[in-house]
Amino acid sequence: MRVLVVEDKAPIREQIASDLKKNGFTVDVASDGAQGLYIATEYPIDIAVIDLGLPHVTGLEIIRSVRAKGLEYPIVTLTVRDRWETKVEVLEAGADDYLVKPIHAEELAARLRALLRRTKGWTQAELSCPPIRLNLSEQRVYVDENEITLTAYEYRVLEHLMLHAGQVISKTHLTDSLYEEDADRDSNVIEVFIRRLRQKLDPAETLKPIETLRGRGYRFTLDCHRPNN
Repeated sequence: MRVLVVEDKAPIREQIASDLKKNGFTVDVASDGAQGLYIATEYPIDIAVIDLGLPHVTGLEIIRSVRAKGLEYPIVTLTVRDRWETKVEVLEAGADDYLVKPIHAEELAARLRALLRRTKGWTQAELSCPPIRLNLSEQRVYVDENEITLTAYEYRVLEHLMLHAGQVISKTHLTDSLYEEDADRDSNVIEVFIRRLRQKLDPAETLKPIETLRGRGYRFTLDCHRPNN
């Protein structure tokens, strides 16, 4: 999943980005509100972490602009102000969650994963599409209770497809979810990851969990259980 971090203080920004990358996220960063607003409204972001006290354009202004454009991805705000009035203001502006600095890396990652799950209709940390299970917290994948070893990029592709199970995901969309904006990209690599996933998840070719739709992209085809609690 691709997360945008907008934070003007370099040590905090770099630490958050580093921690999120270790937790399996693809991270774009912005050092001020103007840059953050541009990325937030022009790039294919899955979720954003936005500091409120930014130069040039405030965090609140970014949130309002994102929502005014009809963009619905989750937004978590960061601030040093632990006041209920501030919490009400950012939530009414369109934010989904609120954290007071200093933040803890694991808590932030857990909140982001929870928000991403809920926006896709999942309420638990495990994606269950029998016989395939994917644990978002532990980043582990099982087929018929046997754990399957995946590379970081293979895992990210599968995670994205399972979170969007039943939907057609274009190769471009998958590429955007894997790589940061300034990274060298090769969309043909996606085909390699898909082939490897099929070999590891379905060596006998009986499940066919990933469908290729020529000219459109890929779709995760297995029926998934989305608990309501």
